Amino acid sequence: MDGATDGRSARITAEEALQLHAMGRPGKLEIRLTKPLTTARDLSLAYSPGVAEPCKHIATNPSLAYDYTAKGNFVAVVSNGTAVLGLGNLGALAGKPVMEGKAVLFKRFADVDSIDLCIDTEDVDAFVNAVRYLGPSFGGINLEDIKAPECFIIEQRLRELMDIPVFHDDQHGTAIVAAAGLINAAHLTGRDLREMTLVVNGAGSAGIACVELLKAMGMRHDNVILCDTKGVIYKGRSEGMNQWKSAHAAETRARTLAEALEGADAFFGLSQAGAVTQEMVRSMAAKPIIFAMANPDPEITPEDAKAARDDVIIATGRSDYPNQVNNVLGFPYIFRGALDVRASTINDTMKVAAAEALAALAREDVPDELDAASAAGGKRLKYGPEYILPLPFDPRLISRVSPAVAKAAIDSGVARRPIMDLRKYARDLAARLDPTSAALDAIMEAVRANPRRVVFAEGEEEKTIRSAVAFRNAGYGTPVLIGREDRVFGTMKALGVDDTAGIEVHNARLSGANARYAAFLYERLQRQGALARDCQRLVNQDRNVFAACMVALGDADAMVTGLSRSYSVSLDGVMSVIDPEPNHLVFGISILLTDLGTVLVADTAMHERPNAAQLADIAKATAAAAKRMGLDPRVAFLSFSTFGDPKGSIPGSIRDAVALLDARKVDFEYDGEMAADVALDPTLRALYPFCRLTGPANVLVMPGLHAAHILTRALPRLGQVTVIGPVLQGLSRPVQIVPLDASTNQVVLMAAFAAYQSLAR
Repeated sequence: MDGATDGRSARITAEEALQLHAMGRPGKLEIRLTKPLTTARDLSLAYSPGVAEPCKHIATNPSLAYDYTAKGNFVAVVSNGTAVLGLGNLGALAGKPVMEGKAVLFKRFADVDSIDLCIDTEDVDAFVNAVRYLGPSFGGINLEDIKAPECFIIEQRLRELMDIPVFHDDQHGTAIVAAAGLINAAHLTGRDLREMTLVVNGAGSAGIACVELLKAMGMRHDNVILCDTKGVIYKGRSEGMNQWKSAHAAETRARTLAEALEGADAFFGLSQAGAVTQEMVRSMAAKPIIFAMANPDPEITPEDAKAARDDVIIATGRSDYPNQVNNVLGFPYIFRGALDVRASTINDTMKVAAAEALAALAREDVPDELDAASAAGGKRLKYGPEYILPLPFDPRLISRVSPAVAKAAIDSGVARRPIMDLRKYARDLAARLDPTSAALDAIMEAVRANPRRVVFAEGEEEKTIRSAVAFRNAGYGTPVLIGREDRVFGTMKALGVDDTAGIEVHNARLSGANARYAAFLYERLQRQGALARDCQRLVNQDRNVFAACMVALGDADAMVTGLSRSYSVSLDGVMSVIDPEPNHLVFGISILLTDLGTVLVADTAMHERPNAAQLADIAKATAAAAKRMGLDPRVAFLSFSTFGDPKGSIPGSIRDAVALLDARKVDFEYDGEMAADVALDPTLRALYPFCRLTGPANVLVMPGLHAAHILTRALPRLGQVTVIGPVLQGLSRPVQIVPLDASTNQVVLMAAFAAYQSLAR
């Protein structure tokens, strides 16, 4: 339930996980400056003597800390590591990677800054005393991975002692997301939440929080039966009880989970795998609702539940099934809304508002970028039994959930800085996060939903083998390695890869398809000076040619290459086999992920000096790619010249390209020629009031390959910029070529891009 995935749908190896955490700067977090501190004067303003001014103002008016410090966007993720994921009591230090991960999710999904604080004590009093004095530094406290019943005591005491939100996500995050799903499941089955009956198996922090929230939403006390490892929690039971269980003891004759489920409308499982049998499902009421949320394996699988009852609606904590109950749908946006109104707490009204906002979002039409990705995988997203909760990468979450939470805080009187214009607030939130990550997630999920056969041409390379294993483990499909079996499997063994299931190895020279590929290639190249023996030699010896033949003749869906040969050499081999798509230009788009958003750069692969028609085609195709990634394209044709100053020959072709787009009446913003700083800086762009761009350019069409290469190769070495690609466009079959220095993750991503391109064919 917690986090972005459950670890089962995307299999990863221990080595991969350790490598990610250890590579480069260890861990997943760093501190970044938000103000320029270049000169001595900058330092004087930021520290002594300038820092005295905000200090004096805050001393007079403490609320100004939100204006002069990072407090208003800063959350502490606090844990003692006594209930780490499903691993148990690992302690504060071993829990730190999880807490860093939680901070990453806060930033990734809601732009909330966060730091982990791992407190090395299991003593409740000591823990509370360590946290209670942190209020001046933070706008909120996210308690995490603390075992029950101590988590109840700690949260309650800290809420009483602190005047900032204190929120134990393992309790309330699960409850909010599950409640949202139940709202929609009840709606689809014609039930009234206040009248339906619910059985909850698992009386730990999450189970009790679910019961408490649903009762706050109107579910009747007598209609809820809570169970633990000893059976039903009924009035009069003394064994294994505590005050939190006793508060939910029911008047019932049922003593076992099976008895409790007879005739029940709904079931929440927060317990262990296999707790629910098919017979129990058959005993439930018509159109039963089952949320089997144990991780990594649910109380009953969707397959077994549907085999028992074809009218069941089922949700799990797993991302490889529909209706994932995932805490990441809740906590980032709940804190975002609470922080933005400077709430003193997160109360039931705010939790209910979050649940209702999530439920309402799932009933809306799905954005094109999400629906297109899902449709490509064969599953369109539409409100119904298979889609009762939004997807974790839905870009609308921040603009739906956070405003609902903020409004609830205002209405319930806990907001210290009410927001007057909530519609504008929602618009501002929608613009706050770059939609690219959501679109990339959607692409990866579409591939996972419809796995493909992807050829990894350089199959004997160690990095290629690592990438192929990671591709398989991620659930993207079957990797096909081209190479000599003894060398490939020998390298796998040396790497410690024991599980070779789902990985194919093809020896080009010995392949049964060798003669067919050679004949195919000869037919293509015989009038271009190639003899039959030349084509046979290429198929035997050039793995890019062999891999491309596999894709061209339908023996594989896509291919990836580039680790052992330059981009141009790799592309020449591929294009000897695969033609451009009719009426399409072959070119490359590099995706730049920056602190200020995503920028697409083209052409970074093919055209040394594109003419006006090619520039116009590149701009149109790149704008279309930007739209698929959720961006509103603003295209700038870059040059050394800005609207004629200084003069030169290159700007002329750019002006002609702009004129061609004018004639085509395209549906995106574009202009040029302009220098890069004018394209990206609104202050400079204001010097040219006639410029058509209404905001910073997010698509940069380069005047030539030299400029594109210089830009995309230099930026990652100069700052915090991630470059993906070039992503090859315009071939009639899906092929991607990675840079020579590509990492394993980059190879896997480009292989997934190739796989995704094959879905639309």
